[in-house]
Amino acid sequence: MSAQGRLARDRARQRGHDGGAGQQRVLHKAGETPGEQPRFTWRQRARYRFDATMSRGSGALVGWLALVTVVLIVVFSLITLIGGLSPRNEAGAEPGFIRQLFNTLLHSLDPGTVAGDTGSWKFLVTMLVLTLAGLFIVSALIGVIATGLDNKLLELRKGRSVVVERDHTVILGWSDAVFTILSELSIANESKKRPAVVLLASHDKVEMEDQIREKLPDLRGTRVICRTGTAIDLNDLRIVNPTQARSIIVLSPDDDPEPDAQVIKTILALTRGPFRSADTHIVAEIRDPENLEAARLVADDQTVLVDKRDTVARLIVQTSRQSGASVVYLELFDFDGDEIYFHEDAVLIGQTFADAQLAYERCSAIGLQLPDGTVRLNPAPGTPIEAGARVIAVAADDAVLQAGDPRVGVVDAAAVRNADRVPEEPAAVLLVGWNERSPLVLRELNEYVTAGSTAHVLAPAPGEGVPVPDDADLPNLTVTTQAAGTTDRAILEALDVARFDHIIAMCPSDDMDPQRADARTLVTLLHLRDLLGDEVDGETGPSIVSEMLDDRNRELAQVTQVDDVIVSDQVLSLILAQISENPALGDVFADLLDADGSEIYLRPVSDYVEVGLPVSFATVVAAASLRSEAALGLRIVAEKADDDGGVKVNPPKSLTFTPAPGDRVVVLAED
Repeated sequence: MSAQGRLARDRARQRGHDGGAGQQRVLHKAGETPGEQPRFTWRQRARYRFDATMSRGSGALVGWLALVTVVLIVVFSLITLIGGLSPRNEAGAEPGFIRQLFNTLLHSLDPGTVAGDTGSWKFLVTMLVLTLAGLFIVSALIGVIATGLDNKLLELRKGRSVVVERDHTVILGWSDAVFTILSELSIANESKKRPAVVLLASHDKVEMEDQIREKLPDLRGTRVICRTGTAIDLNDLRIVNPTQARSIIVLSPDDDPEPDAQVIKTILALTRGPFRSADTHIVAEIRDPENLEAARLVADDQTVLVDKRDTVARLIVQTSRQSGASVVYLELFDFDGDEIYFHEDAVLIGQTFADAQLAYERCSAIGLQLPDGTVRLNPAPGTPIEAGARVIAVAADDAVLQAGDPRVGVVDAAAVRNADRVPEEPAAVLLVGWNERSPLVLRELNEYVTAGSTAHVLAPAPGEGVPVPDDADLPNLTVTTQAAGTTDRAILEALDVARFDHIIAMCPSDDMDPQRADARTLVTLLHLRDLLGDEVDGETGPSIVSEMLDDRNRELAQVTQVDDVIVSDQVLSLILAQISENPALGDVFADLLDADGSEIYLRPVSDYVEVGLPVSFATVVAAASLRSEAALGLRIVAEKADDDGGVKVNPPKSLTFTPAPGDRVVVLAED
């Protein structure tokens, strides 16, 4: 080893020796030796226990103040009695120990007591000192109580207390759909006793309550209970008491980059967690159809999944092809007015579905639920009704269906017509705007139009981000695209929009916020309305259907005289609310919106009855049954200016009207 190496080694040894000695000096200075356990003084132990007690909150503070008050009263009472300082009464006797304790307590709590004291100056000084000490204690007590109340209010504001409710509806998540769902549930709960809806979201409890109170001032007696938390946390989920809930609605959050992932995890927590109950059914919305399979893996038999994107696309297509169809769908989807019910009637056992269609005066039968639970909309008229089967009917209320009023309207067989249907010609469709739902709209259009139909897509960047379907996926539809602004007047004029049969205005929701997107759509609609002039009525010119994101913009869109306006969030909210009350409606709505099942059609009244002669609605129902269709309403062209566009869903069978050219029959049919 070199001389430098030996020198470094010696220095290291010296530092280690000095460091050890320094450590020993520190230990000895603390009164300890190496390896010996630390010794705590009684002062340190008392301080530690005091700190631990104080950390327990306001209750511990009040306890310490009470103890100090007791000690203070006892000490000053003893000083007064032993020193003979207390003034004597009229009999010349000094107060006893209990009486002195009471007097001392009054002096410590009430500063005004010392003003009425008499006696020696020593007694007065003693009582003054006691009063000053009491002032500090009372002041501290007031501060502790005020702080405790503030903490309790803050805790209540956080919305963390467990909900003690039964047979309530739970909504998990927060979006604009909350307000429509709450409004619909309030209508459905009008006949129930003390109904409650519990809402769990990651928002502030008070802010949620304020928004609900502002937008829904009248909830018809339904109590809305808000709690703050996340549905994927089992501890937070326990707060809303899901085990005793009647139904659970899982919303897709607006502020999450992957909303479907949150919905799937929430379903997993509900179905695989400790809160599952066989009496509680779940309905959840999925935004991306590609996530449906993953959601089905964690869902159980009591869970209904609603594909938001696909549902809205199907509704847009069906309403775009026939003016007034959206009024019918919304009437069936919401609780205000007529909706769909299931009813088992022993009187109908052994009869046919055609008999059920004419059995009730104020109910329109549209299908059957078989004893095994299978839903069949618009079955063959001769389908027998077995024991255990339930009639699916449109009625104003469940009580109306239960009453089963017999039909009053008379069927006029002489007025019945069974005209042959005119084959549809290839359609020309203009799709203005592009978003994630547009490819589904094109695919759904392909299911309805005849071969040789065309669709022209006008959008700033059609297919960018969300590709246009290939021609192989659209055998009945030829799609052309044009990259241009939808609000450019010159572009719309060059298209000659009057040559199209149907125009669909899609909201550019992928690129901008809802209000800006709706504003862009409104401008496009104004241009279309002006270019079409008098041909925008849907009879002599193209029908126009617009998609909106905010229901508040619906009335503005009506100024453009479009045929129908579809508010996507509103439609999904109505469906979720309906299924939460009756999960069997999930199959009904899926069949209604499926191109392979039975859908809503508005067909010429001349195909069913003679035009110009008064007939009853019962006659129309009988005529539709002969065509294997279920009639559930009318559209009177003379009343088109009304708020409902002249559409009458589920009129009484005795309703008599004179059919006119342009009138329509609302039927449920397969094609």
